[in-house]
Formats: sequence, C-alpha cells, structure tokens
Amino acid sequence: MTTTERLNGDPDDDAFLATVGARLRTIRARRGVTRRDLSRLSRVSERYIAQLEAGSGNVSILLLRRIARALGVGSEELTAEHPERSVERLLIDQLLAQLPDQRLAEAREMLQQRFGRQESRTRARRLALIGLRGAGKSTLGRKLAERLGVRFVELDREVEREGRMELSDIFAIHGQEGFRRLERATLERLVREDTAAVIAAGGGIVAEPATFGLLLDTCVTVWLRASPEEHMKRVIEQGDTRPMRDNRRAMEDLRAILASRESLYARADFTVDTSGRTVAQVLDELASLPALAAA
Repeated sequence: MTTTERLNGDPDDDAFLATVGARLRTIRARRGVTRRDLSRLSRVSERYIAQLEAGSGNVSILLLRRIARALGVGSEELTAEHPERSVERLLIDQLLAQLPDQRLAEAREMLQQRFGRQESRTRARRLALIGLRGAGKSTLGRKLAERLGVRFVELDREVEREGRMELSDIFAIHGQEGFRRLERATLERLVREDTAAVIAAGGGIVAEPATFGLLLDTCVTVWLRASPEEHMKRVIEQGDTRPMRDNRRAMEDLRAILASRESLYARADFTVDTSGRTVAQVLDELASLPALAAA
C-alpha cells in the first residue's frame, strides 16, 4: 500500500488521517521542530512526514511511533480520536501519572466528591451486579430485587428495548461500537430515572471505560466472582454456549477473558464469591451487604 492510498476510500478514514496530520503539524510547531529535524530524529523521510501532515499519508504503526518518540509524546497523542487536550487537562494527566497505583483510587474519590455528578449522591438506591457470564447475575439479581422490593433490570434486555432489536441484530447491524453507544445511553436513562433497582450488567461492560465509570459512579457495584470451571458449568447448564461455540479451546479462552478482566471487576465496591455455594447462601450475603443495610 502506498502512502497516499486509502484503505477503502472511506470518508471516515480520510477524516481520521486529516486529524492525525493536523495534530502532528500542531505538536511539531509547538515544539519548534522543523520537518527536516523531525526526519533526522525519527529516521522517517521528510517527504513521508509532509504527506502525513497533509492528511494523505497512511503511516505504519512503527513509523508513527518513531515520529511520536522524536517529538517526545506518546503515539496515542497523534492518533487519539478525541479533540486535542487542553493545557489544564494535560497537566492533570501528568499529575495523575506521577501517582502510584495505590493512590489513584484516593485521587478519584476526591475528584468524585468535588466534581461528581448529582446522581452519584444517590448511588445507594442502585445496586449493580457485574461479572463474567455464568456468575449468576440474572438469577441472583432477580431474587435480590424481590427481597428488597425494588425493580430488577437486566441491562442487555434494556439495550434491546432501546435499540428495538435483539442483541445479535444490534451487533450485526451496528457492530460493537453501536452496541456500546446504546449500552451507555440505556444506563444514563436508568440513572436519570433515579428508581431504586438491582441491575444485572453485561459481562463486557468493564471493557468500556466511560460506561463502566458511569456504573461505578452511580451504582453500588458487586462483583459476583466464580472460578472459570464454575462459569463454564453454569453457561452449559443454561444451554447457552454462544461465546464458545465450535471452539475447542473454550476453557482456555474463558480463562484468558476472566484474567484480562479481573482487575476491572475488582474495582467493584464489594466482591462476593459464588463458587460452590447455593443461590440462597449467596443471596443472604448480598442482602447483608453494608451498603444495603444503610440504604
């Protein structure tokens, strides 16, 4: 593929390349680096850099990384699809980057208290269950809602109502990005309604930072934890093997998914282990959580 060749002539691709080019020009000018100097520092031809800045160069990942490093920025600074960050935001990001991981939760809590959304102050009215498929979110969520006398909401079903089609059709027509937009819009609507509820969230909600952040801010969250073997056993018992269909490495894949999400699930307010326990036992533990007792 040449530097001026488009992938499919997609206008969205053209707009993205133009954005990358404009951002490169701005950062280079801000640092007072000429194209010639940037070419020398990055070992990327000056002609290539000129094409990239003009929005006509489809640069490879490795070359883009070289250019970014030569300018002293991360490659994500050039490719980020959000608007260029303000100076204040850059300074805040730099401050947070200097904090050790164990202090980030403290910093987030301080920001949340000072600048958080109004709905976060009534988060105790909403309990959200998170976890991998087969954790028991729907079964336990429905029974817990009945015990508490509040509404039960299965977020995926609400997304289907919002999109007026089944999840499989949403993914087929709108793709992963379309589904995530609907999921966030649905959660925002539920929060605005401010109705006491137990919410069973989709297993992958933690992979979408903005939506997961909204869930953490506005709901008391509980990670229903289980071993990979327990997850697989429950999914098979439910007769729903869609994620693992025709996959001989099903358990290996499930372990990898769980491992990649564990640190995200662990951000929940509470963790309740469901492995080897009856529904009644787990339900009693959920009902006795301090957040519910105080609500």
